Amino acid sequence: MNNESDKNRTTVDRRTLIAGGLGAIVAPAVLRVIPANAQSKAIKIGHVSPKTGPLAGFGESDGFILDQMTQALKGGIQSGGKTYPVQIISKDSQSTGTRAAEVAQDLILRDKVDLMLASSAPDTTNPVADQCEVNEMPCVTTNCPWQPYFFGRNGDPKKGFTWTYHFFWGLEDVIASYLPMWASVSTNKVIGGLFPNDADGNAWGDPQRGLPPALAKAGYKLIDPGRYQVMNNDFTSQISQFKQAGAELVVGNMIPPDFATFWSQAAQQGFKPKIVTIGKALLFPSVIESLGARGDGLTTEIWWTPHHPFKSGLTGQSAKELTDAYVAATKRPWTQPIGFEHALFEVAIDVFKRSKSLEPKAILDAIVATDYQSIVGPIKWSGQPVKNVTKTPLVAGQWQRTADKFELVITENKTAPVIPVGGKLKLLG
Repeated sequence: MNNESDKNRTTVDRRTLIAGGLGAIVAPAVLRVIPANAQSKAIKIGHVSPKTGPLAGFGESDGFILDQMTQALKGGIQSGGKTYPVQIISKDSQSTGTRAAEVAQDLILRDKVDLMLASSAPDTTNPVADQCEVNEMPCVTTNCPWQPYFFGRNGDPKKGFTWTYHFFWGLEDVIASYLPMWASVSTNKVIGGLFPNDADGNAWGDPQRGLPPALAKAGYKLIDPGRYQVMNNDFTSQISQFKQAGAELVVGNMIPPDFATFWSQAAQQGFKPKIVTIGKALLFPSVIESLGARGDGLTTEIWWTPHHPFKSGLTGQSAKELTDAYVAATKRPWTQPIGFEHALFEVAIDVFKRSKSLEPKAILDAIVATDYQSIVGPIKWSGQPVKNVTKTPLVAGQWQRTADKFELVITENKTAPVIPVGGKLKLLG
């Protein structure tokens, strides 16, 4: 099913997923053909996410979600009064912007998809969305804070973009969930910042739009050593500055390998903060488990859990039912991106069902008019916070270890009271 050029462009090992009687290649591309009994024309959905590389944890659930969509769409999609078979072509960004742009261009120009989907950090969402904007391709993205997505693409709030739309939370929601979590315990309010020199790190550390002004307003003293290069192997300078300032908290946005390096070196160099709250790296159970006992008590933002009170408008599954299905199918712990990957396809299918035709402008009009209840909450683009972004709820919490098992416990929900708290914050050590 895969094009020869895709085979030649990558040396990534391929693995085969079998589900529902259908085999599919996961990397570099997955092609799912979902038959229908009416029209010969097929709806083509392009999908790009990081299945390999340092951000591969975000794409870990892709195979499971594609299996779900295969089953949900086995009768095709009815759009504009006609029923169409569906092809989902999923490609690996390999956690790099260059590769993401390349496969997006292939999907648009060679595979001629009708709608593009992309997820998981600006390394993937931004280059894919940029290719779609240039080529007038309808596009929906998720799993990236909206500021790195929007301003990282040089978005103008007065104009916005035309073809590309995004749903997720923003940095203002991170701060709004972190501050009350930190305030629930006693610290000296001196906080070390770890921000990489990438789209996420530059957005989180931005002196106007990022965390620094909000931290200052709340009375925190931020120790910001400056941007470090991704895949850094030495955090001695940052640790020394944090120790000298007496920092009792650490905040940042890091890829898993960088956090593992920092946290190991912090132990070696005797740096023992009371609270460590890191976005991106601490989302995944595999990362926490790899840290052993030193994973206990680490904190992060929480986008989605089995306890979130939302249901899929496509399958009817609750958040818990979806995670239970994932665990049963994969024998792996649930991860936060599962809900948003599912919701991404939910939105896409809803768009096609409401589109008057398969012309790009009609599909775009259907995206703009979206008013949908998804497994991650309501999705409706209403111009706030900017034209092309709608926000989903965010809370915060902590990895807590009981015996040999880690659980991500929601400890703060002031930003979204509808999502239940599961426990209280505990200090490290």
